[in-house]
Amino acid sequence: MQYTHLGRTGLSVSRLCLGTMNFGPLTTGEDSFAIMDRAREEGLNFFDTANVYGREMGVGATEEIVGNWFAEGGGRREDTVLATKVYGQMGEKPNESRLSALHIRRACEESLRRLKTDTIDLYQMHHVDRNTPWEEIWQAMERLVAEGKVLYVGSSNFAGWHIATANQVAAKRNFLGLVCEQSKYHLAERRIEMEVIPACEEYGLGVIPWSPLAGGALGGVLGKLEEGRRVSEWTQKTVEKLRPQIERYEALCEKIGESPAIVATAWLLSRPAVTAPIIGPRTMEQLEDAIHALEVTLTEEHLAALDEIWPGPGTAPEAYAW
Repeated sequence: MQYTHLGRTGLSVSRLCLGTMNFGPLTTGEDSFAIMDRAREEGLNFFDTANVYGREMGVGATEEIVGNWFAEGGGRREDTVLATKVYGQMGEKPNESRLSALHIRRACEESLRRLKTDTIDLYQMHHVDRNTPWEEIWQAMERLVAEGKVLYVGSSNFAGWHIATANQVAAKRNFLGLVCEQSKYHLAERRIEMEVIPACEEYGLGVIPWSPLAGGALGGVLGKLEEGRRVSEWTQKTVEKLRPQIERYEALCEKIGESPAIVATAWLLSRPAVTAPIIGPRTMEQLEDAIHALEVTLTEEHLAALDEIWPGPGTAPEAYAW
């Protein structure tokens, strides 16, 4: 396994982050345990979850699966850099969502209980809250850090100026601020290259891409459709929209000699700002494929061909100005 620092921190994390969103709704608890065991055996020490994951099965269902795995002991919790998130709707009453100091504190306590741990290593804001001032948010986070319940704070789905504002306010409070940003980022969705990634680089945030396979559209979807395998309605619509590019992409992957899923993950690993793509395996086979991507080195020719198929927007302001 390869490791790197999480943004500007001294924290070492694996170059792949195990996403748990499928644990519960699509992957049984038993299979989830097996995937986490295998990931740990491979040295993958960075696990990501969220308090809203698995809510169709009950509030906090995915966190509970992860917590039950930790409870198996054997150093599972000690070996894991644990990340979870706060923001989403956790109930129908007022103050059961978003980023008020009240909700941050209560949500943290509930996540700690479900995860069967005393500390969340990385507590991420799942979305920006435009109605809560940063002074309130940072006061709440500072208290959690002071109490040892949270070690680092990150963001998810933030714009570049949200990252800049958040860290400017944190600096005035002599607080470390955001150390990473979790954004949608893959070959077919590169808009964060305009301003989010430059902001992360400026403020020392690691980039943790989610949906590296574009919901399956970059995972060899045409071959699956030809085999009569079922794909989600969202993926089918993506294929309809991007079919010419996907056809060229899958042909290039065949030339490279690696599966589309592996090439998509390897491309993200080649991006200098990326700390660890979040892989969300539903099966052991998908986990093994993602781990294999660490062994794949894309040549300059391969990268140029991928840019031709999936061109990036460029950086701001050149992307939209002279």
